[in-house]
Amino acid sequence: MWRHGLAGSTAGSRLHLSATITRTRTTITSAQPLRLPRPWRTFVTSPSQRRPLHPSSGPFELLRPPSPSSLGAPRAARSYPRAEKYLRRLLVISALLGAGYLVDSQIYASGIARSLRTFGTGLLVAADYKLNFRPHPIPIIGSKSGIPELHRRSAERMSDLLRHNGGLYLKIGQAIAMQSAVLPPEFQKMFARMFDDAPQDEWELVEKVIRDDFGGRSVEEVFGVDFTGRDESKGVMEKTARASASVAQVHWARLPDGREVAVKIQKPEIERQIGWDLWAFKVVMRVYTWWFDLPMYSMVPFVSERLKLETDFENEARNSEVMRELINNEPALRGRVYIPPVYPELSSKRVLTTEWIEGVRFNDKSDLTRPWRGGHGNYSPGVHGEQLPSPDMPSLRAALRQNPDRQRLKPERSSWRGPNLTGGLGVSPKDVMTTIVDLFSAQIFKFGVVHCDPHPGNMFVRRLPNGKPELVLIDHGLYVYMSDQFRHDYASFWKALMTFDNAKIVQIASGWGVKGAEMFASATLMRPYEGGENKVQKEFLKAMKARSPSERNYEMQRRMKQGIRDMLADEEKWPKELIFISRNMRIVQANNANMGSPVNRIKIMGVWASRSLWQDKGLGWRERVGNAWRHLLFKGVLWASDAVWWFFRVKQLLGRGGGMEDEVEVKMREMARGMGIELQHDVFAG
Repeated sequence: MWRHGLAGSTAGSRLHLSATITRTRTTITSAQPLRLPRPWRTFVTSPSQRRPLHPSSGPFELLRPPSPSSLGAPRAARSYPRAEKYLRRLLVISALLGAGYLVDSQIYASGIARSLRTFGTGLLVAADYKLNFRPHPIPIIGSKSGIPELHRRSAERMSDLLRHNGGLYLKIGQAIAMQSAVLPPEFQKMFARMFDDAPQDEWELVEKVIRDDFGGRSVEEVFGVDFTGRDESKGVMEKTARASASVAQVHWARLPDGREVAVKIQKPEIERQIGWDLWAFKVVMRVYTWWFDLPMYSMVPFVSERLKLETDFENEARNSEVMRELINNEPALRGRVYIPPVYPELSSKRVLTTEWIEGVRFNDKSDLTRPWRGGHGNYSPGVHGEQLPSPDMPSLRAALRQNPDRQRLKPERSSWRGPNLTGGLGVSPKDVMTTIVDLFSAQIFKFGVVHCDPHPGNMFVRRLPNGKPELVLIDHGLYVYMSDQFRHDYASFWKALMTFDNAKIVQIASGWGVKGAEMFASATLMRPYEGGENKVQKEFLKAMKARSPSERNYEMQRRMKQGIRDMLADEEKWPKELIFISRNMRIVQANNANMGSPVNRIKIMGVWASRSLWQDKGLGWRERVGNAWRHLLFKGVLWASDAVWWFFRVKQLLGRGGGMEDEVEVKMREMARGMGIELQHDVFAG
């Protein structure tokens, strides 16, 4: 009904609309073709081509929707099975990777990610060397920048990896840095600043480690401290670390009984990372051993064991107590060297509490040598284990009540510097270095127990009442224990080096599986061995004639590789302890050089080697008497070494050259260059 009504009421309108459409059609047809946008052109057609908008059996009617039957059958939706399959796989892989990342970061402290990063960088460096380490680059695919650039980018990749991974990787980087004097110069420069420092953890993480290791007891309960300053019967402790390294950080505390202690707390992620880190280290070294045909992997288990023990603070406590007892029983060192005691009731596998040391770091030469302003007969605070002067505890507690988060509580005891703080310990560098060389010579040749990390940060110096220095040795995590037989052989080897006993040198070196005895002798002395025939050097200089710079560089590296093979000819016989003993001796040599070579290091070590042979209680009395007589003769022979040292010392004082260690460096560089090795011993600068 409504449709008929509407049609009737609008009949006039329809006639008017029809006339308008007719006039418009006539105008369009007679005029020029009208250019319309492409989407509209399909709807402007000639009358013969015109079709209804909706297919229907009846005529078109305005505002009438088409019936469902006129629309035809529905078409199926278009599907994309291949894309859907890949999308599902992508979602599953993303979910697995996300879950793996969460598990790795929360449970393993990113150990898996660190290992994968290690494998990627290791394979990239290995492939780069395999492809580009050659005198002439491979056409098209080879790098044209040469071997020095190859070393530079590889060193940069390795350094970035160690710094990015942190933790135990920095310890590995330190080991590389200490041995990098025989690496290419590009590696030496890159690893010269491989220091073991890292941001400190938040106090909440420190508290968690202490609770976990002490049966749920809080920091206040374990150490008897109060962080509010309200309990006068309690001690105090700093929440901000005084030092932070890759493995642990150190906090100062004053216990209720007045003792000041250093609390070394391992970072919580280390325990979860160490297994993955050492596994990745072993895998990479295994691949490198196979790929580059170098006998390196046989040393990896021993190195890994030492690194793992370095993170065990109970092991460090045992090492410290062993060394403390050995020094207290050695007349030549008693009173000159001090080992801080460990407090076992406040220590655990991840927490180490020792006496707090007030002193000057060994490498601070200015503070060591400036005049003493502390008064005649006075001495540094804490010498010989004397309890430190008590701080103003009422003032400390008042400061804590005002600011419980105060970062620094320990008093700065600097009265010995004088009113203007311009004073120093006033000790002799010669006395300091003599004590250091005596200490580590005794460890190697007499004790057979060797502290293998004697860098300047682990040694403090204090002034004794007589004006002499007292050396304080800390950080006893990395130790090597020598067998009696190996210690005896090593002392005999050193004595043979000093007396040019080539037959004895070859005999002992062969027993250790070393073929290149001459090169090994120079590496042991840290100076050119003058008693050999220099065959290796002469052959190298002869082979270097009429070669291009690129060919010489390649030949030097090739001979260095061969030299490593010769020194490790029999991996089963080669004493693994030499890895860390040579590290110890290299650091001591660098320390002497940085102090201006005030002592004849070679002579002091030779005397200790010879003395240990007749003081060895494990030998029969006949052998000991014979060794004592030979020791007296040996000391006479060493007079020549003293004469050489004084010659260089006078030249140094007159400003006409460096000290003996500096001259040794020059000779070592020349000899090593002749053997295909480029030395750069200033890697210890800073």
